[in-house]
Amino acid sequence: MMKEFKTLIIDHINEFVLRITLNRPEAMNAINSLMMQELQQFWEEINQSKSTIRCIILTGNGKAFCAGADLKERKDIDLATWRKQRSALEKAMLAMTECPYPIIAAVNGAAFGGGLELVLAADFIYAANNVTFAQSETKWGLIPGAMGTQNLPRACGMRRAKELCFTAEQFSAEQATQWGIVNKLCTEENLMNEVTNTALKIAANAPLAVQQAKKAMTIADHTDIKKGFAYEVKIYNELLPSKDREEGIKAFNEKRDAKFKGE
Repeated sequence: MMKEFKTLIIDHINEFVLRITLNRPEAMNAINSLMMQELQQFWEEINQSKSTIRCIILTGNGKAFCAGADLKERKDIDLATWRKQRSALEKAMLAMTECPYPIIAAVNGAAFGGGLELVLAADFIYAANNVTFAQSETKWGLIPGAMGTQNLPRACGMRRAKELCFTAEQFSAEQATQWGIVNKLCTEENLMNEVTNTALKIAANAPLAVQQAKKAMTIADHTDIKKGFAYEVKIYNELLPSKDREEGIKAFNEKRDAKFKGE
């Protein structure tokens, strides 16, 4: 059983779908040192746990998704403290990247700086059609430091990513969709329903297969097609002895929905 957090709300949509909500609405869910620590703990616990989880939804509480790092907290801290705080966020981002379960970002409000970086670290993104984004760090004398320089170019292409990072200008959810950052626009009222429906579709599929597919597609971003294909073949073969593979083929031939157990 996961402990209760002060800056995160963890709840279950059902047995298979977990939702993590950034919970500092009074500060637009800005990432302070405690949230950095709790994000690290959350992702590390998820990665090490043996649970029934098959999909994770990431969203924000209130009117914003996440305004980025809490620069008010950092106003008077020394560099040693700054670096120590940053270490927790770095570990959290790496742990999020290593999460075996699909992660859907449900962007309910503004996502600036580190908030956009959290969004980009998800597997894919649904957004309310009235939200705004910005990779805003250069405006404050910094660069993206939570994988933004890596994930933004992968989402929208290098030239567009450079423009967004160098100018630090805000852009709309519609633009984010046109540029390949956001998968689907939703009304503000229907965002969570849309995300939940997609999460439930994922959860209905064979969990081992979904997790292996995630591994293979993540590798595709970092290697050439021959090496990527070799890895795909390797993990494809790992699935063949699974009970879920047997159940899937049996269900197809019996013209019924498969009942997967993750075995």
